[in-house]
Amino acid sequence: MISSVRGTVLTASGTSVVVEVGGVGLRVGVTPQLALTLTPGDETRLHTAFVVREDDLSLFGFAELEELEVFDLLRGVSGVGPKSAQGVLATLTPAQVAQAVADEDDASFRRVSGIGPKTAKLIVVQLAGKLDPAPAAPSVTAASTASADVVTALEGLGWSERDARAAVDAVVEGLAEPPTSVPALLRAALTRLGPQKQPAAAGRPAARR
Repeated sequence: MISSVRGTVLTASGTSVVVEVGGVGLRVGVTPQLALTLTPGDETRLHTAFVVREDDLSLFGFAELEELEVFDLLRGVSGVGPKSAQGVLATLTPAQVAQAVADEDDASFRRVSGIGPKTAKLIVVQLAGKLDPAPAAPSVTAASTASADVVTALEGLGWSERDARAAVDAVVEGLAEPPTSVPALLRAALTRLGPQKQPAAAGRPAARR
């Protein structure tokens, strides 16, 4: 099996490129998007699938290994050939394929030329559990807003802005994902600051007895 090729791009157009490897030009099927990024004379490395049929030997190439893995899974679905599988990846990213399968969204696959309603449903059914959709990344804006809200809350409790921001930043740096929950972030910041008298309260005149 030819699992990858590395060499000089001789031609690139449409849905194929020719890569010279050891003096031999190999024609590799690619998505139109990938073909547009390959310029004759450039060096390239492609992850490839070598597809053998009774009357044809073909190479299909991808810039990312993840694309190749999804391509192989798609080819395992009844009614999906290599060109249709490549057509899916020309329309959807691996992450979008995984999400469509997880959401049972066969409409996404029906947008691909050559994929009919029946085959689209088969893709969803037969790939179920074989792809992990990427978790949605927390909003950077939401995380920034949460941090700002907690700093304000800590200032209201008597800590200086410098101490409050340092505590919040330290908590955020120790988290795997940006925080969006104000209460959770506030509790963590208070734990880090520890018990101390509130400066605001200390600054008020003491009541006369």
